[in-house]
Amino acid sequence: MSGTNWTRSNETQQAVGGDACSTLIQLCGRQLATAMEAVSLSSFLASELPQVATELAAQWIAVVRRVPGPAWDTVAEHGRHSLGKSMTQMWDESLDREAAGIDKANEGWTSFAFPLDRTNGVGDLFVGATRNAGPDLLSTGVLSTQSFGLALKLAAQQAESRRQVDRLKSTLDIASKLSGAEETAPLLDLIAHEATRLLDCDRSSIFLWDQERNEVEARPALGVKNGSLRLPAREGIVGETLRTGIAIVVAKAYDDPRFNKEVDQRSGYRTRNLVCVPLRDSDGTIVGAFEAINRNGDHAFSEDDVDCLQQLGTQAAVALRNLRERSLLNRSRDQLAEKVTSQVEIVGTSAAIVALRDTIGRLASTDLPVLVLGESGTGKEVVANSIHFGGARANSPFVALNCAAIAESLLESELFGHEQGAFTDARDSRQGKFERADGGTLFLDEIGDMSLGGQAKLLRVLEQKIITRVGGSETIPVNVRIVAATNSNLTEAVREKRFREDLYYRLSVVTLDLPSLRDRPEDILPLAEHFLSRFSAQARRPGLQLTSDARRRLQAHAWPGNIRELRNLMERVAFLAPKDRIDADDLAFILSPDQVGGPQLSLDLGLDGATREFQKEFIRRSINQVSNNMTDAAKLLGLHRSNLYRKMKQLQMSEVIGDSVE
Repeated sequence: MSGTNWTRSNETQQAVGGDACSTLIQLCGRQLATAMEAVSLSSFLASELPQVATELAAQWIAVVRRVPGPAWDTVAEHGRHSLGKSMTQMWDESLDREAAGIDKANEGWTSFAFPLDRTNGVGDLFVGATRNAGPDLLSTGVLSTQSFGLALKLAAQQAESRRQVDRLKSTLDIASKLSGAEETAPLLDLIAHEATRLLDCDRSSIFLWDQERNEVEARPALGVKNGSLRLPAREGIVGETLRTGIAIVVAKAYDDPRFNKEVDQRSGYRTRNLVCVPLRDSDGTIVGAFEAINRNGDHAFSEDDVDCLQQLGTQAAVALRNLRERSLLNRSRDQLAEKVTSQVEIVGTSAAIVALRDTIGRLASTDLPVLVLGESGTGKEVVANSIHFGGARANSPFVALNCAAIAESLLESELFGHEQGAFTDARDSRQGKFERADGGTLFLDEIGDMSLGGQAKLLRVLEQKIITRVGGSETIPVNVRIVAATNSNLTEAVREKRFREDLYYRLSVVTLDLPSLRDRPEDILPLAEHFLSRFSAQARRPGLQLTSDARRRLQAHAWPGNIRELRNLMERVAFLAPKDRIDADDLAFILSPDQVGGPQLSLDLGLDGATREFQKEFIRRSINQVSNNMTDAAKLLGLHRSNLYRKMKQLQMSEVIGDSVE
């Protein structure tokens, strides 16, 4: 422009008088102080532009920046003017010359343009218009612009720092929200919503990569029915991101050949600009892509936006993985609980069992300690499991400890745990049964065999509900329900001072006395069929059935080993019975330990006959013991192989055919 006066910044520093210089110093100090305290860049500009306008006697001032086109964008302004767009030509020349300029326009207006430090990151020029241009407008304006530029740069840095802090706080807040998510769909909606807020954009979507189908699923897909959209994984910006693993920023979507317009066509939406980053799992594996669309205010997405989206995407990927793993664990837990529950079913129709099931159902909803009494094999642990899995503690641990199987010197460590170095073999710290059962149930089997010292320590924990590990000093609170069991007479043990009376009353708030199997014969066949069905499924022999003779044999037996004996018998039968129909002969090994020689022999046999029958049965058991290996059977019996065959022939055993054994 021919009528414009141009000057560089260093040419004006000598032209300002002392008073003006003092004023500019004060202005600079105030601007820097305001920049430090400014909440945002816009608030700083709104506060300082009027002050600078007063200093320069300008009716209008603004901060402007060059945008592609080329065109000019007004960052902030104060006041009014009537010069229209005629000033932009001078702005172009000021930017090209990197010099300050003043131009006397029509109707008494004077316009000016002062370059700003390019590193301020906000605007390129400080411009304005005045009707009262003084002779030192150029020099005063340049120095004022330098002061303002420093303050503007500081305000921008402060605003960016605050924005980073705000993003960090928001990211941490998002992390806490993600950790509490229970389902995938709401989690994805939450992440997309938070990304939209943090990046100040219109929309965002997460694309989960289904590698088996080579598709991506967009969640949420706004404007699409059901909020879900499936696309080929190789196409579009998302496909490029998945393939390269590199973040992509697109300034003009429809000018980029990689952009897939199908999403816009299906949703009726128009994408202007976008940023897309890979969604990486904690181990770096790409599991999808994260896309933010249409930055508000027609601004482009920045590198800071890329970093923010990547950080949020990492949290999202980890949260999704944790959610899947937690869902898998929950399903596994539910399946395991269902399996355990099915195996702890209390089977029977006798009056005693019906009453027991009813009592257990009422006890399960309480936290009362329970003492289960009964002979060995009557199902005391099954009752304890039923109480646990039928109540509110079902999803918490069920921990069992056989007190009779633990040496007195190790009992305290087993119950309460120990610290490293507490004793010779304590190489590491270890939790005890109480800690492992926290929130659940601790089953103390054979409680009657616990030493008096162990009883005293157990009583203290039951009263105080805190434990201290062996070798430690820290007290650890525990919330454990106690179910104890014994086959001994605790009342007699209390009377003989072998069991603490106070512990007995603490444990026996509710006492369940389990009947022996011989006292409820009507439950023998239902139990046998229950166990046979379970074990035949495991053995993959679903057609096993008991004959009438086998049923009568089962009912005639005294069952000294109770339910455990019957269970073990049905397990052996399911795996070893030669045919699908189980006869009485298949139950020959039904007898209890005090009858190991076989079925009780008739007194009519006489001593010689009984001896022969015993020898037959003993040889058969020896052969079965070594899986029909005659050499091993002979060694087991202390005979040579040939002598074993000779003995079997003498006894006229039907198994001997020629020189072999059936």
